[in-house]
Amino acid sequence: MTSLRITVWGENVHEHKSAKVKKVYPDGMHTVIAAGLARLLPEATVKTATLQEPEHGLTAERLKETDVLTWWGHMAHDQVSDEVAGRVHARVLEGMGLIVLHSGHYSKIFRRLMGTTCSLTWREADERERLWVCNPGHPISRGIDRYFELPMEEMYGEPFAIPAPEEQVFVSWFEGGDVFRSGCCWRRGNGSIFYFRPGHEAYPTYYDPNVQRVIANAAQWARPRGEWIDSCPNATVSAERISPK
Repeated sequence: MTSLRITVWGENVHEHKSAKVKKVYPDGMHTVIAAGLARLLPEATVKTATLQEPEHGLTAERLKETDVLTWWGHMAHDQVSDEVAGRVHARVLEGMGLIVLHSGHYSKIFRRLMGTTCSLTWREADERERLWVCNPGHPISRGIDRYFELPMEEMYGEPFAIPAPEEQVFVSWFEGGDVFRSGCCWRRGNGSIFYFRPGHEAYPTYYDPNVQRVIANAAQWARPRGEWIDSCPNATVSAERISPK
């Protein structure tokens, strides 16, 4: 099996606008996510890309060399060009895996792939989050106990306007009483998609060993299982076809 090639994409806006966020992630959330992947998947090639780079760091060449793309965005969903979103969409259909993190639920690419608004309810109240494992046998939950907790997180609550997940790996409970489908899987074309809820920018969530383990597991699960390049050829009848007797 060839080495897994991962691109960690980060909006990288909060880290420059908020002193609180910069204190938690001085070099950006994307660098912490990438470091966790590199540590847990030492055979993988892990690179980063951000909104501020030309073509948001997601050129056709870069995406062609990416097996799995992770996506974190929030403040600047509308600043992602339609061209780049369409380019990512095409690569997912061809077979590239996509891991959408936290507020990436409102990203252009996730909403396009889901075909729904992907809206939800939310609350910032420093609440404890408990993530329950729904399927202990799923590859994404490998190495995770029955549940794990994050001492403080932003609450996301139902209803979550997504298509019914094809596989449900985690469900979250918050101390305010809300619950949320926090680990969901889909297939679109040849690509595998995983949405993972935790990751509010003001909390050190991406340093958490369990969160890092889930993202690494998801990257392995979402790796391409084959490739299909979309085309619409004229399937002419072969001159050598066998004539009926």
